[in-house]
Amino acid sequence: MLELAILGFLAGGALLGHELRRRVSQLTGYTRPVSDGSLYPAINRLTKAGLLERRAEPGAGPARYVLSLTGAGRTELLKRLRKPADHEITDFTRFFTILAFLSHLPEVSEQHAVLRRRLEFLEEPASFFYDGDRPLRAEEVADPYRRGMLLTARAISSAERAWLHAVLDGDEPPESTSFPLDEPAS
Repeated sequence: MLELAILGFLAGGALLGHELRRRVSQLTGYTRPVSDGSLYPAINRLTKAGLLERRAEPGAGPARYVLSLTGAGRTELLKRLRKPADHEITDFTRFFTILAFLSHLPEVSEQHAVLRRRLEFLEEPASFFYDGDRPLRAEEVADPYRRGMLLTARAISSAERAWLHAVLDGDEPPESTSFPLDEPAS
């Protein structure tokens, strides 16, 4: 998801390395902190793969550089957004990273296909705790902390399902569903 966040933020335009780090940290840091030891190797992998371009920023001091998305990087971003892996649909934090950049998909139908996959997942009965194969509901759990987990998860899931239904049923304003990628630099 780190690579998707990097590609997604750079789709909005070139950024200094430290500004990209700040944005990625703000997006994922509260649940999955981003260290320099993971961010900069990811940037290097994406650069070596031809998905990013890195150039020195004149007058900005040593180790200051600007990152931008290449045409191949733009293609890779769209591919990852169109076809997220199953674990990216089912994991809350990973899905929110997808959601943060879903507007980069040019077609609302493509955006909605991803949202429908998430909604299908959320509508399947699930729990953190089971009696055999049967998911336990909060009301069936005696431990107050486990019950709290289940009640919190239920509230979040309910709110997310309501929002997904609103978007998919056309109740969300269409102007908020799409924005174009910047054109590649010449």
